[in-house]
Amino acid sequence: MRKFWLVTLCLFLMMNACTQKNTGTADTKSESQEAKRLLQGVWIDQETENVVFEVGGDTIFYPDSTSQPAYFKIVGDTMILGATATKYAVVKQTAHLFWFVNQAGDTIRLAKSDEEADTLQFSHRAPEVMTITDVTKRDTVVSYDSKRYHCYVAINPTKYKVVSTAYNDDGVEVSNVYYDNIVHVSVFNGKARLFGKNFQKSEFVRFVPENFLSQAILTDMKYDRTDAEGFHFNATLCTPHAASCYLVETVISFDGKLSMKLIDY
Repeated sequence: MRKFWLVTLCLFLMMNACTQKNTGTADTKSESQEAKRLLQGVWIDQETENVVFEVGGDTIFYPDSTSQPAYFKIVGDTMILGATATKYAVVKQTAHLFWFVNQAGDTIRLAKSDEEADTLQFSHRAPEVMTITDVTKRDTVVSYDSKRYHCYVAINPTKYKVVSTAYNDDGVEVSNVYYDNIVHVSVFNGKARLFGKNFQKSEFVRFVPENFLSQAILTDMKYDRTDAEGFHFNATLCTPHAASCYLVETVISFDGKLSMKLIDY
């Protein structure tokens, strides 16, 4: 009797494993290949007639030179886009029309283009990596307590890439790549250097949320003032697409000690 139950249990487990395997296969095939086929080509906004994107295979390409191509798939009535798997409800799809709801809740109505000039807007080259710097060097002479100091700031673009996501005019998520900066700060009293350091954005991880910092650029460290505490610099960490920044005060004491605090965001 005991042997019978063991055999029955094994058969049950084998059948359950097969069911799970078949279910997984069905999930894999739930992507609509027909919807993907219909989406191939260049698409324009029906209202403005501006080129929005081009679809080739399972990739969406954008006409500007900075946006990264994005992988997509359509499952049911939903388009899933990019590494973040952002979802867009598909309202209508035919061979020549594609309507979907963007992140703002607006219905974007696209039509397939048959103009060769629209195709020429896509180079399919690697997107341009951008650099964000207002200035590259800044010197400030400071007199305090009968002494003369020289504060030096140099903003140096690096090859460290930062991927920043935003939404284009059609409410579609796009990713652009930027080079981050290293900012060098030195303070001199005459020829004697009181302080010298290269700052990267990782220095400010205690003050800036990680999800923001991962998409932010260290854009500047501006000299602010000198008082009894020392020399005050304001480090600015901003996301490239949005007017969103964190401001971290960095204080260098007269004996070369460093302290920081968050002052604005």
